[in-house]
Amino acid sequence: MPQPIALCWLRRDLRLHDNAALYYALKSGYPVLVVFVFDRLILDRLEDRRDRRVEFIHTEIHRINKELMAMGSGLVARYGEPLDVLQQLTQEYTVAEVYANYDYEVYAKERDAQVRDRLAERGIEFYTSKDHALLDHDEVLTGSGSPYTVFTPYSNNWLNKLDDFQLQSYPTESYFQHVYRIAPPEIPTLEAMNFKPLGESYPKPTVSAELLQAYQKMRDYPAQAGTSELGIHLRFGTISIRDLARQAKATSLTFLKELAWRDFYFQVLDHFPHVEKHAFRREYDRIQFRNNEAEFERWCAGETGYPIVDAGMRQLNETGWMHNRVRMIVASFCIKHLLIDWRWGEAYFARKLRDFDLAANNGGWQWAAGSGVDAAPYFRVFNPTLQAQKFDPKGEYIRKWVPEFNSFGYPAPMIDHAFARQRAIDTYKRELARP
Repeated sequence: MPQPIALCWLRRDLRLHDNAALYYALKSGYPVLVVFVFDRLILDRLEDRRDRRVEFIHTEIHRINKELMAMGSGLVARYGEPLDVLQQLTQEYTVAEVYANYDYEVYAKERDAQVRDRLAERGIEFYTSKDHALLDHDEVLTGSGSPYTVFTPYSNNWLNKLDDFQLQSYPTESYFQHVYRIAPPEIPTLEAMNFKPLGESYPKPTVSAELLQAYQKMRDYPAQAGTSELGIHLRFGTISIRDLARQAKATSLTFLKELAWRDFYFQVLDHFPHVEKHAFRREYDRIQFRNNEAEFERWCAGETGYPIVDAGMRQLNETGWMHNRVRMIVASFCIKHLLIDWRWGEAYFARKLRDFDLAANNGGWQWAAGSGVDAAPYFRVFNPTLQAQKFDPKGEYIRKWVPEFNSFGYPAPMIDHAFARQRAIDTYKRELARP
């Protein structure tokens, strides 16, 4: 009879170091085969076939495969629907158990429930572990046992619970001898999945102590290299959240609280899944947005006549990344100045951001719309001109991305700020007053 094995199914945890699912698989007593599924249910819906995220994942899969090859193993990567691929693997191997790390998105939870049922039919256990967040599910609740919907009390409780045990790494390296020995399998090419490579480079999965020490002072200035740009690594798990949190705890409370925001938004999506398609505050679904497509296109293209907004959108379109302060400015402009449904802007960010994460993206856009947890009140409307003066006082960021902003060729503001602000306030007030 063939030797029973365990599968470690990587998803958004693309590393062998400090990986909870891999650790438990390696300690299961079975040889461990590491697998990854290029999920057709996600990839086939992407409009852009030169997608930065897909290329990044593909590169990281090759890196992990090389690490496993050095141990006499390899990564089994397949392109298909997860249920089908896992069923194929259980036919090709005698699988006793499957291990994976937990995901908080609605699609992922539904997928995992189906996988668990399908595996159970074959007598195969499916185990999931916390790895992507520091604290999740019901680990941080109010005194009455309900999930938090305001960040400050959540973060205070979160910080109290974040002890040394929670920050310990899983010592996977001590058990690598338990990987299943196989000849290195072929990994699907980008072209085979109908994608084209971009050949771009990505930020390193590290952050310096110097940046963390200056983080509180420098993080709001987009012309400065004051943020870590680790978003893509956190999104796909190419960096350990526990390693990063230990470093932040020793260096920067402000940065550590940014990791608390990340957990907070995971918790919101986990406990209130309706936020994926609806306002957290359901009365905000009544807002009648203008949704002028021509105006939305000008916002997407970075041609609004507001230099800080245009700089942000052009940075996003060219690099797949935008400074976080500017993300708030452009989101506020889209929703409040143009009265565009926040879901339109959220979807555009989802298409373009290399570090797109549903929970954080949704949380940020609902914050800007006033419709989410811990939201900005609807009458708070960012003034793009004042934001630029405050956070890009020398115009360095603007000049980099909008070099023509002082020329005759640069358009006048597409809408007057004072008019847009009052229109937004009146619209929200009127719509929210409706029964």
